Amino acid sequence: MINEISTADLHARLDAGENIMLLDVRQPEEYAEQHIPNSLLIPLGELPDRVDELEDYRDKEIVVICRSGNRSGQACMFLTMSGFENVVNMRGGMLSW
Repeated sequence: MINEISTADLHARLDAGENIMLLDVRQPEEYAEQHIPNSLLIPLGELPDRVDELEDYRDKEIVVICRSGNRSGQACMFLTMSGFENVVNMRGGMLSW
């Protein structure tokens, strides 16, 4: 089962100054239209080849973001199978943000 966070809870945590790793798995043009500040863009299709970029966050919480929550759910499953222990899907994606 994939852990999830609501956009309201994520907003509250970011507003409180928490340093959270935000991984956006949308396409560059979607990211350019709107994204959460300080999020890292790695499109879902590139994630298997770029997973090493997340190595410093292996033991930290990673909140994964997409448009609606579907691609981020796939990314969460991939990261969990790759040994990342604290992966969280942002429920509703940027449509809910």
